[in-house]
Amino acid sequence: MLHELLLALVGYTGDLIIDEREHQESLGISVTTDSPISADSTFKLAPDLSFIEASEMDVIERLISLGFYYRELDRFATKSRDLSWIRSTNNTPPLPQQLVFLRGKTKNPSVYRRAIANGIVEILSVYRSVVLNVEQKLLSDPMPILATITQGLNKFFVLLPPLHELIVEIERDDIRGGKLLNLLHKRCHCGVPELQACFQRLLWHGHQVMYNQLASWMMYGIIQDQHGEFFIRRKEDMIIGSEESPSENFGKSVQKSPDDASLTDWHLGFHIFLEMLPDYIDMRVAESILFAGKAVRVLRNPSPSFKCQDTVSHLPVSRGPQKVQGFTGRFAFHKEFSVDTKMVVEELLPQAEADKIDAMLKKLKDSSEFHKRSFESAVDAVRVIAASHLWQLVVVRADLNGHLRALKDYFLLAKGDFFQCFLEESRQLMRLPPRQSTAEADLVVPFQLAAIKTIGDEDKYFSRVSLRMPSSGITVASSQGGLLQRSGGDVGLAYQGTAPSELSLDGWDGISLEYCVDWPLQLFFSQEVLSKYRRVFQYLLRLKRTQMELEKSWASVMHQDHTDFAKRRNDRENCSISQQRRQRSRPMWRVREHMAFLIRNLQFYIQVDVIESQWNVLQARVQDSHDFTELVGFHQEYLSALISQSFLDIGSVSRILDSIMKLCLQFCWSIESENSPNSSDLDHITEEFNKKSNSLYTILRSSRLAGSQRAPFLRRFLLRLNFNAFFETTARGVLNVVRSRPTLPDLPQ
Repeated sequence: MLHELLLALVGYTGDLIIDEREHQESLGISVTTDSPISADSTFKLAPDLSFIEASEMDVIERLISLGFYYRELDRFATKSRDLSWIRSTNNTPPLPQQLVFLRGKTKNPSVYRRAIANGIVEILSVYRSVVLNVEQKLLSDPMPILATITQGLNKFFVLLPPLHELIVEIERDDIRGGKLLNLLHKRCHCGVPELQACFQRLLWHGHQVMYNQLASWMMYGIIQDQHGEFFIRRKEDMIIGSEESPSENFGKSVQKSPDDASLTDWHLGFHIFLEMLPDYIDMRVAESILFAGKAVRVLRNPSPSFKCQDTVSHLPVSRGPQKVQGFTGRFAFHKEFSVDTKMVVEELLPQAEADKIDAMLKKLKDSSEFHKRSFESAVDAVRVIAASHLWQLVVVRADLNGHLRALKDYFLLAKGDFFQCFLEESRQLMRLPPRQSTAEADLVVPFQLAAIKTIGDEDKYFSRVSLRMPSSGITVASSQGGLLQRSGGDVGLAYQGTAPSELSLDGWDGISLEYCVDWPLQLFFSQEVLSKYRRVFQYLLRLKRTQMELEKSWASVMHQDHTDFAKRRNDRENCSISQQRRQRSRPMWRVREHMAFLIRNLQFYIQVDVIESQWNVLQARVQDSHDFTELVGFHQEYLSALISQSFLDIGSVSRILDSIMKLCLQFCWSIESENSPNSSDLDHITEEFNKKSNSLYTILRSSRLAGSQRAPFLRRFLLRLNFNAFFETTARGVLNVVRSRPTLPDLPQ
């Protein structure tokens, strides 16, 4: 009987101790549960035993439950450690549809379950050795008793039932990956030291897999995750069941250039899969892991064009093999060039840094317990290493500061002489509505003339700038070569077709700039960032154009007035008529002066108080920071400050400003296009301008804007506008009168 009991303790039943579930199946009785693992013990004593006392039967029933738990744990470990699926997948790689089917099955391969199974095997080996020791004691004892077995196996009543409960939950809910780590971490918090040590050992085995995946990701930028169990995942892994066929997806991936693929990987390629993220790993730490892997991936896979440029820039001016003519000399140069290219890749992320990352992860891996603070400090250290080398790549090698200054020069109109010249050269063109098909081509000549007169060859970044117009297929590139040929051909095609559709005069407000960004600056200047620059540029260019038109209109009309006065100086009658006409037009010039006053102060506020001050803040931060992620954050704050302090994110203010600039242009065109401007139109423009300008002042002086930190220099702007209390008085009068045309007072002398 004792030998039957010992065999049952290691999972083998017989005639005296039976497996109730197998016994019912052998008798043809249907079993209610379909689970491969039974939740309750099915090891029972045979019902026809009569020579065992009731007290002994209770002890034996309790002991043989350990045998049931051992057998179920052993079955789980055997199944989880089965590697037959490797042979089946190596023969013929599964299609995406087959992968979806395999992932939907409950018997899904899992490296995390295999790791947990290895820990369970360790525990079961200890259990078997204890059973063997009990057997040796029973054989050496002349009077073996049941208490010997109970005393030897007593500690496993604490371990095996919770372990069995664990695997039942794993099988029932198909728990894998980070979810499995999370489950084990929760079960480690118990009041039984032996059981806690047991679960910590299982968690250690699971963490070995996670650390291996972290090492692959944070050292090489590669995700080793065949079964979707890692909390860092590629985006395309989530689109396996899409409508497109695999061949179409493959074709699209082939068409992408290496730079496009690298850029896509950085911005959209990888994400945190929250379902597999353990609860004890904070989101901040997971984001650091994601960034470190992406940064290492960029550093280990530089763009081929960047490698060539960087290698050529580091080559000495004269090399011996280059002077040798013929095949031998050329071969020596190419061999040396390839060696230098490898050196460029090695310089981006030295092997010593990779070894340092490996050492930190290995230290975590060797620790018997998981310490959250140690884990987070190691991840932060790896992130700092990756961020510093990425900073070195983007800021130093790729000349980030030079490109930032170029964007300021052209998108923020810091090169005011260039844009002043461009607007003057294109002024007559912009007095007509733009033609949709040739608008960009029409701007070629003034754009090039402005560059020749103001820039020339002194600015190496100007070749990256190009002019764009909406709803047009031509790009006005800044480089003079190829530009005329390309645009000229497009112009010819445009005029050969149907009549081009006309846009309104305000269509010229859609003029925009494009900036060519090479790798790795694309990681910093994303399309979202460039779109913000374009938005500010369009606003500033409209403002500068309005200011120029107000000045030109005054100069043009004054020149004509002086000419008329000189002609009619000797004619007494015409002289009096001219004097009366000048007297009637005096209110019109006051309105023009009010418009110019508002536009000049607004332009000064944006260019000096907003752009220059924020630029100085950004430059100071760039000089002090050596972390790529910090630089990205500083630059985002810089752009957000430009947009918010320029009121572009306040719909009511931006609409009023657009209306004011439109009224100013209409006023200028009206007084220049006619010998005797229509007084009713001018009165309407004057009334609308007064309303809009007073509404603008009322909104800007509100406590929500002027009293907040949103625009720290807004009070200076308001002080310049209202230096003689004119705006405040006029705004109060407009608010008190519902529908009347206020007469503008004379400007103070």
